[in-house]
Formats: sequence, structure tokens, C-alpha cells
Amino acid sequence: MPESDAMSIGDAVDRMFASDNGVGASDEIIDAVGRAARGGHLAYGDDGFSAAARTRVADVFEHDVDVHCVSTGSAANGLALAALVRPWGSVLCHRESHVFTDECGAPEFFTAGGKLIPLDGPDGKIDADELIRAARVGVGNVHSTQPQVLSITQATETGSVYTLDELSALTSIAHDAGLRVHMDGARFANALASLDLTPAEMTWRAGIDILSFGVTKNGGLTTDAVISFDPDLHTELSFRVKRAGQLTSKMRFQSAQLDAYLTDGLWLRNARHANAMAARLDAGLRATPNVRVHGGGGANMVFCALPDRVVEGVRDDGFVFHHGHPIPGVARLVTSFATTPAAVDDLVEAIRRHSTDADG
Repeated sequence: MPESDAMSIGDAVDRMFASDNGVGASDEIIDAVGRAARGGHLAYGDDGFSAAARTRVADVFEHDVDVHCVSTGSAANGLALAALVRPWGSVLCHRESHVFTDECGAPEFFTAGGKLIPLDGPDGKIDADELIRAARVGVGNVHSTQPQVLSITQATETGSVYTLDELSALTSIAHDAGLRVHMDGARFANALASLDLTPAEMTWRAGIDILSFGVTKNGGLTTDAVISFDPDLHTELSFRVKRAGQLTSKMRFQSAQLDAYLTDGLWLRNARHANAMAARLDAGLRATPNVRVHGGGGANMVFCALPDRVVEGVRDDGFVFHHGHPIPGVARLVTSFATTPAAVDDLVEAIRRHSTDADG
């Protein structure tokens, strides 16, 4: 983002459509961090807040789990993949997935050389036939990396959401080929709310072995998590988290966020609101002349083609969003738990006005 854009944001939450990372945190999560700041506690996750968070996650997912709070989604993805793939192995993922396009080689770093193999498919979703083919390439050949992991992004980088049937089909192909399955759930709650499934239905019951669980984008402050449904990964994950510098001494501050996030349905309320704002934005843009909306969405992102003159005009009005990434000529507009209906309507009106001016 140009420096002028960064400096112009200020406190204008009602103009923030660049990312759901751009807004603050839920009050409930801030309050939980405040409670964790009082009194004395054991370090490195041996505190009551961390124990409560582990119990909460197990209850929500209806499964015994290993839970490791980490500071970033990149760390969650890297550690999860490293627990599943050997250095001579490969990870099959979508060409537009975050692990392939936006991690600056972090998965390769964490896996000590595991190779990422990009697959195609419409709307950011992996094509099943592509997966069948890729899962067979080089198997048993000492000169080739060995397919070992399938990584599925839910919701995808294009804002689409895999249906339960689509997930189950991909995980079945992967497991039949001897691959383990990772889910990048940076926007897990948005996908879950869109499908109206239970967390268990969208993860271990659908064949997911390990989950990168997003919190930060949906009301969290400074934490995401690795959630493993396979007890055999416990020892390796524990050591990898420590070795990666992700076993924080004051883990209670991250654990308190995770626990509060999952308490009384906060995470799903936040996600449903963000999704509803995206649906409102999508409908408004589709009714706007000279604006072409890409895809059908499903989560909290809307993509639309906008001429440069319109982009410049809307940005001059103070709205902040990305344009040209990942699709040239297309604006990415992201809603959040803090987005208001009035903010959405103001953005639609600004785009309509500048589109009309551009025609003139």
C-alpha cells in the first residue's frame, strides 16, 4: 500500500475494506486479556487460561484435540504442514492459496524443504480431477518429491466456500492416495457460518487431520491456533512449536483470547455479521451500472472489476481497499465484524457516483 494510503486511514473504520485485519478486536476479547493480566500464573501454557481454552476447543469441535496458540496465521500454516510432510515430500494446494502465494516461503522454511505443488480449479477451489492426477505424480520415484499432504483453504482466497460434499470428495481422494489433509482456516468462522455446519462436520468428520484456526481476522487481537485431531502428532507438534519460537512465555494472553472467542458464540456472531455485510455489498454492486462482480462469494470478501479512474475517486473519498491483487484490474473488498450497513451503503454509493462520472 502506498504511504499516502497508509497515512490516510486514521480511525476511519467505516472506510476500511482492505482487510478484516484492519479493524480492532471484540470487546469480549479485550476484557479477557485484561483478566489474564491480573494475578500470578504459570508460564508457557501451564496456566488456567490455557487449560480452559483447550477444554473449550475440544468441546466446540466435539473431539480430543491438541491446541497450540501461535502469533500469526503464517506460523499456524507452517507448523501444521511441517507436522505432516517430510523434507522430501510435497504439499498439493490451489494455485491461488495463501500458502502458495503469500507466505514468502514460510511453508518451505518450516518443513525444511517440502515442495508446494499448485493445482488449478475455478473460484479458488481445487479441481478433483487435478488432485487425482497430482496425487500420483512421482510416487515411488526417488528422483521426485513425494505427494504427502493436501492443503485446502476454507474459505478460499477468492471468498468462495467449499461445500461439505466438495470437502469430503477431496479428502477422500487424498486419503485414498495416502495423503494427510490440512485446512487453512484463516477465515474458518466465515466459511462455517456460510454453510451453517458444526465445526466437527467441517473438519475431522469431513477428513481434515489438522487445522490452522483463524482468530485474528474475526475479532481476535494477537492469536491464531493450530488444532490437531490426530493424537499421534502431539509430540512432534509440541517440539516444533517450541523450536519455532511460538511457545510464548505468557501464553495465557493468547489462550484467553481463544477462549473468549469461542464463548457464547462470539466467533459465529462476528462471522455472520461480516458475511451479511459482504452479501449487502455484493447486492449493491450488482445493482450498480458498469460494475462487474466476480464470483458468487459466500464468505466476507467481494471482488469487482473497477476502472482505474473509479478506484482513484473512491480512494480519494477515503475508502481503503486493495486493487489488482490477486487479480489485475479487480478490487478486493473485505468486510468484518465491525463493518456497518451504513459503511457498505456509502461505499456502494461512492462507486456508483464515480462510475457515472467516468462514463461522462
